[in-house]
Amino acid sequence: MVKGYEVVIGLETHAELNTDSKIYCDCKNQFGLEVNSQVCPICMGMPGTLPTLNEKVVDYAIKMGHALNCGINRVCKQDRKNYFYPDLPKAYQISQAEVPLCENGYVDIMVDGEERRIGITRIHIEEDAGKLLHSDKFDGCSLVDLNRCGVPLIEIVSEPDMRSSAEAKAYLETLKSILQYLGICDCKMEQGSIRCDVNVSVHKPGEPLGTRSEMKNVNSFSAAVRGIDYEINRQIEVLENGGAVVQETRRWDDAKGVSVSMRSKEDSQDYRYFPEPDLLTIVVDQERVDRLKEDIPELPNAKLIRYIKEYGMDQKDAAFIAESAELASLFDSCMAKGRFQAKAYTTWILGDFIKYLNDNSKAVSDTKLNADNLTELVELIENKTISNAGGKKIFAVILEREKSVRELVDELGLAQVSDASALEAIADKVLSENEKSIADYKNGKTNALGYLVGQCMKASKGKANPGMMKEIVINRINEM
Repeated sequence: MVKGYEVVIGLETHAELNTDSKIYCDCKNQFGLEVNSQVCPICMGMPGTLPTLNEKVVDYAIKMGHALNCGINRVCKQDRKNYFYPDLPKAYQISQAEVPLCENGYVDIMVDGEERRIGITRIHIEEDAGKLLHSDKFDGCSLVDLNRCGVPLIEIVSEPDMRSSAEAKAYLETLKSILQYLGICDCKMEQGSIRCDVNVSVHKPGEPLGTRSEMKNVNSFSAAVRGIDYEINRQIEVLENGGAVVQETRRWDDAKGVSVSMRSKEDSQDYRYFPEPDLLTIVVDQERVDRLKEDIPELPNAKLIRYIKEYGMDQKDAAFIAESAELASLFDSCMAKGRFQAKAYTTWILGDFIKYLNDNSKAVSDTKLNADNLTELVELIENKTISNAGGKKIFAVILEREKSVRELVDELGLAQVSDASALEAIADKVLSENEKSIADYKNGKTNALGYLVGQCMKASKGKANPGMMKEIVINRINEM
């Protein structure tokens, strides 16, 4: 509820598939190449050319359909979506209208610690359009780059099941991580690999759904959040002032923080869909559908929910690990050993390890860290064989060298001293040299205790068990 209104949000998410070639021709599917260098008569829309469907596109779409619990239509067709725009040379886009490849699915997301299920209406395949280039160098004109024409897309259409911008963001982040887990989209938003159209409406409780507006091609999740919140408040203001919300397509201007009207919203009849006559019916045998399903790993949204329920993890920590296939693999391998609680591992993974990866621009696979040496390190710390400080020294080594943790303890001289008599001797010597600090502690200056324990640790060259050392110091002072 926002200001007494219920909010209804649906998203249409476009993901560029990372196939080697485009969807209907052999042109290279790669971002950032020289303008109009990856084009041919087919993707340029020359008369008389015939498209040929890239089978890998169908496989990738079916994989995403399985991941989002969709039914797979093994027999479907492609359709022409007719509209004119300068970056669409054929004046139609090959898409799917009546029978999509995948439909009637759902995805579970986590929002503020609560599980939510968002319905998936459909997933269909289609080709991307080109790109208009705007620059002062062009004397007020816009030029067209057709490299993107024919890049394969899947469009994922949600049910209008989201009720806040936070839910929309969680949904988008979940889709992004699933696409990356499946390896079918690089999800580089700055390159337009994943973008969404946002549909928003508001209505009073008990009243019919309101008129929706659509914001096109929002290309970052944070922009989607800002755009949704702005549009909710804009529509409420219109209604509160006695006006009516108009069904229209709007453009989100993130720099100004406003949405701007572009045109009246088209309905499906405006596109004059009809079956694509130059392409055969898509027929996928059941064996292929089943084989593609077997390739689906445990997905990040499922991992996130499992981490929270099974291990009691914080949602933020669980999401950070679950969204990275490499981090999740490392963490799962550690937990499979059944030795320690999740916190013992996440302290290292989310702390020193992530810092090392970021500072050195490395991936998990670029390091020597694995479940065996991390568990061995955790065991030595839990058993008080080494201190946390010693553990950090060892951790820095095992990131880059295949070395036994126990060998490193000896090699670096990091084994903690836990012999009570040895620690008592150290404490007696330090206390005999720091009578003023003892008096300060007895007079209520508690930080004096930290100083005394620190001097003991220094005298032991960092090898003393700090817990035992502190306890011995306190007992010795109390005996005085």
